[in-house]
Amino acid sequence: MARTMAPGMPQESAAAAEAAKVPIAAGAVGTVIEWYDFAVYAYFAAFLGRNFFPSTVAYRSLLLAFAVFGVGFFMRPVGGVVFGHLGDKIGRRNALAATIILMGIATFLVGILPTYGQIGVLAPILLVLFRLFQGFSAGGEWAGAAAFLVEYAPHERRGFIGSWQQVSVGGGFLLGSAIATLLTSVMSPESLAAWGWRIPFWSGLVMAAIGLYLRLRVEETPKFRAIQQAGQIAASPIAEAFGKHWRYLLIVVGFTLSGTVAYYVFLAYFPTYVSAVLKLPLRTASSINTIGLILFLIMVPLLGILSDRIGRRPILLAHGAAAILLPYPLFLWMASRHFGVILIAQIIGVFIQALFSGACVAAYVEMFPTRVRYTSISIPYNLTVAAFGGTAPFIATFLVATTKNNLSFTYYLIASGIVSFLTYLLAVKETYRSELA
Repeated sequence: MARTMAPGMPQESAAAAEAAKVPIAAGAVGTVIEWYDFAVYAYFAAFLGRNFFPSTVAYRSLLLAFAVFGVGFFMRPVGGVVFGHLGDKIGRRNALAATIILMGIATFLVGILPTYGQIGVLAPILLVLFRLFQGFSAGGEWAGAAAFLVEYAPHERRGFIGSWQQVSVGGGFLLGSAIATLLTSVMSPESLAAWGWRIPFWSGLVMAAIGLYLRLRVEETPKFRAIQQAGQIAASPIAEAFGKHWRYLLIVVGFTLSGTVAYYVFLAYFPTYVSAVLKLPLRTASSINTIGLILFLIMVPLLGILSDRIGRRPILLAHGAAAILLPYPLFLWMASRHFGVILIAQIIGVFIQALFSGACVAAYVEMFPTRVRYTSISIPYNLTVAAFGGTAPFIATFLVATTKNNLSFTYYLIASGIVSFLTYLLAVKETYRSELA
């Protein structure tokens, strides 16, 4: 699937890197905005639960709010199929422009949605509907942005430039976390519960317009233009992906499992765990999470650079091993409820995830040929995220609530780490020296 490429001239690489700056910025900024919209739901889940699923039973409102968070993820495979097909047929840029419009509108609608106390059961029904639209949009975003960035990247910098896709996802979560920290610092809990939670959602439409403007300013990727000009566009990307590359589709599932579970535990569920389970102020939880996210944004591109030097597999194997060995002792340590301990645990957890994020984007893109790349990543990646990642906050909350054991959810992290470690060890080939097909 990959071919060995002779090294290019240094000036050619420099010119390619310079030419890629604007498209890479457009792809990355668009992803920040897309995932900010997704993140604010996770960070304000407790307030959404009280307003749309009021209950006197402990954890029930929060469980229902996270259930709706997870439901949105089940539209991601559908979005992956639709936008993957469009991205392989008409181009990455156009598909990514559509995803950001849809996400912005859905997020804005959540922000103006009347509560259960105002319109009754229609409120949670509409909340689920808008989350489905968000999930549909996100299903087309991740793989499209990954392909877009790496297809623009010079050969020897694919890991680094691809890692900015994950930096952008983290940037969206950081922006959401920063907004949560700001609002919890300047508003009373009563005001936040009554109307303050709406503020981050209102901005979704404006931010989507900015992302759309940036994406429409850039050309299609050189790799896609090349197959378009050569008349090599796949007649049926889905059929070709499943017919010729089905083994790699299965590899993507095992490849993704640990990374997606760890991501949504350490970066989405973490503030809720600290506030709802450890009973620390939400402001404290948001502050720790914001610090962790800043460090995540620093770690990921550095690990992307390292993957360009030593390969993708060593870094992925380190992630898998860490995901097996560290979650239980980290969360056990956090039971002390000491700020410094929780912060260090968060930093270590973020590093576990950064190992995956720094190497994964280029590795995904290098698995598949350009003509079916968007589809081939989108479908198995989104199926895995829907089944195991987006549901991770709900599963974690459910396990804690039903077992009365605050550490029970760490076994879920460990099990996913075992599957992914074996996938990296036995099935993933090293591709960092190969040319994109």
